[in-house]
Amino acid sequence: MTDPSYPGGELELFAEAVRWKSYLAAMIRPFLGARVLEVGAGLGGTTAVLCRGGHEAWTCLEPDPELLREIESRIATGELPGCCRPSSAKVGELDRDLRYDTILYIDVLEHIEDDRAEAHAASLLLEPGGHLVILSPAHQWLFTPFDQAIGHFRRYTRSSLRAAVPADLERVRLRYIDAVGLLASAANRVLLRQKMPTRKQILFWDRVMVPVSRVIDPLALHRIGKSVIGIWKRRRARA
Repeated sequence: MTDPSYPGGELELFAEAVRWKSYLAAMIRPFLGARVLEVGAGLGGTTAVLCRGGHEAWTCLEPDPELLREIESRIATGELPGCCRPSSAKVGELDRDLRYDTILYIDVLEHIEDDRAEAHAASLLLEPGGHLVILSPAHQWLFTPFDQAIGHFRRYTRSSLRAAVPADLERVRLRYIDAVGLLASAANRVLLRQKMPTRKQILFWDRVMVPVSRVIDPLALHRIGKSVIGIWKRRRARA
């Protein structure tokens, strides 16, 4: 299975996007179970927002040694809860006898060349009734030098993300989010073509655009947005 590929520099940039993370947390927390597998945990930024410490186990998979050491350090200093368990393993290398209530791919699946094989391997690790949660950048026409610079293989539509996930999982939710951010991404695609946004641009998006998107997204019925989020459920075994 292909390694997730990303240089990691964008993680520090987006670390201050607190409103965006709050928006995601509101959508994801209802689907977090006792045993969570977070694939591509990076610096632990998503972990810190989503993991409240009451989980039986929260496994942080991270293939990059430097990022993994940062996660280990944050656990040791108490910045991340003690239930967090760092690991450099790939999803396909995990013991199939292990089962998770929630598996997270937060801005990760687009970094993996064979996304269908990855999603299939993850589905085998889900408990009956467990959830697979995927967030990825939306719309291939928005693919920019920034995507290329941080190791993206693709951006997704709802249809292409649906096609990457095994058909035996039940779709719970599949929607676009951040309608206002879509405009900023389009402007970068047409005008700026930056390889990396500036800190000022990230803060403007997070402090101004994201709060407006939280209002507009449901009004637009989640039909437009710069990101796509999908949630699938492993059907419970029949009695």
